[in-house]
Amino acid sequence: MKLRVLSAMVVLAGLLAASPCMAQASDESRIDYDAALGWLANSRIDGNALSGARGSIAVNQAAGDLNVQANLRSIAVGQYAAADVDAIQFQTNNQANAPTHASAVIGGRALQGAGGIASINQASGSGNTELNAVSVALAQQGIREASDDFLSLSGVASAVGARTITEPGDKTTQTRKVGVEASALHGFEGVLQLNQVAGMANATENRLQVAVQGP
Repeated sequence: MKLRVLSAMVVLAGLLAASPCMAQASDESRIDYDAALGWLANSRIDGNALSGARGSIAVNQAAGDLNVQANLRSIAVGQYAAADVDAIQFQTNNQANAPTHASAVIGGRALQGAGGIASINQASGSGNTELNAVSVALAQQGIREASDDFLSLSGVASAVGARTITEPGDKTTQTRKVGVEASALHGFEGVLQLNQVAGMANATENRLQVAVQGP
């Protein structure tokens, strides 16, 4: 019986001795975790990404939480061809933290010499929605024109009603950055759709509709 009690005391002493080390490890992990979160708010296309690419190019790149993105294509060829794109993107009752620093950038030699239809969505932050839509109709009978109602129609219903949690602190130290560096996109030929967002609860879209009469 005495041996059992002694064993229990040794185990308890071992746990008490280990507890400061465990607390220290937890603090260090927390510091590393906080540092890692900084990378989650930076979206960057760099180097030789998509340089020389041809055809239909679609890129969705998001850093953060609760971002919704779509690149849609509709192409029709025929005697009475018609092409259309309709999209609804919606989110509600979500919660996300506001990043202290956020950036969405295209740099390096990205898309140099590329051509065709390129649609890019870049988001850094929380609760953002982005849409690129292209519809092309090559018809043998007449030319179908886009109506004013269609051109003014928004297919993005995004962060309305979404709840965000702002971090305490000095807001003057927060940074938001979007941009295309001078070295990117040199020699690109064709249609380029680009949505860049750094922040939260933003909704952006690009729509292109083309109708052409064939021979």
